[in-house]
Amino acid sequence: MATVRKTGAVALCGAVPLALLLAGCGGGGGDAKPSETAPAASTPAPAPASSSAAPVDPDAAEKRAVLASYSSMWVEQMKAYGKASAKGTRLSKYAALDALSKFEVDLSHMKKNGTVIRGELGHDAKVSGLDLDGKLPKATIQDCVDLSKWQTLDTRTDKPIPLPSTQPLRYVATARAEKWPGGWMVTDYIPDGKHTC
Repeated sequence: MATVRKTGAVALCGAVPLALLLAGCGGGGGDAKPSETAPAASTPAPAPASSSAAPVDPDAAEKRAVLASYSSMWVEQMKAYGKASAKGTRLSKYAALDALSKFEVDLSHMKKNGTVIRGELGHDAKVSGLDLDGKLPKATIQDCVDLSKWQTLDTRTDKPIPLPSTQPLRYVATARAEKWPGGWMVTDYIPDGKHTC
């Protein structure tokens, strides 16, 4: 059975599905004790490890790679949302399976409703789960999405469409990723419509 390594708990809360917005809007070292046969006082003892040093995360490089792919996916997604089309973007280089399908549905709704996105979508993403021991390495990403600089525009009038009054500006989303031969791919993206962060 594969072991799952998890990072520390992330305090997060949640969100409204994106389609609605688009349509309507380590090992800590203990104190070492000298052995009974310690060298004579004339031999200097090794310096103790600094207790202030943070434990080294053996998965830090993989977590950085996961977050880099997730960030790149959002860069490409925002390019697509800016024109209601993934054509000319590299969205499929970073998103696949359910995640890509959901984004394509969003783009279809945007095209149908004559909307595009301007501005930025803020993120505070962390890898909350990592399983590198299975045949296909997997990761879970928890994100606090920030809509405060996001604006939906009506392409027919070039005027902004206000967010619904019940829409939180910050909400939680969970993404799942898998390590494919070409690198980490985001395979699912789930906004949480009930929690803010």
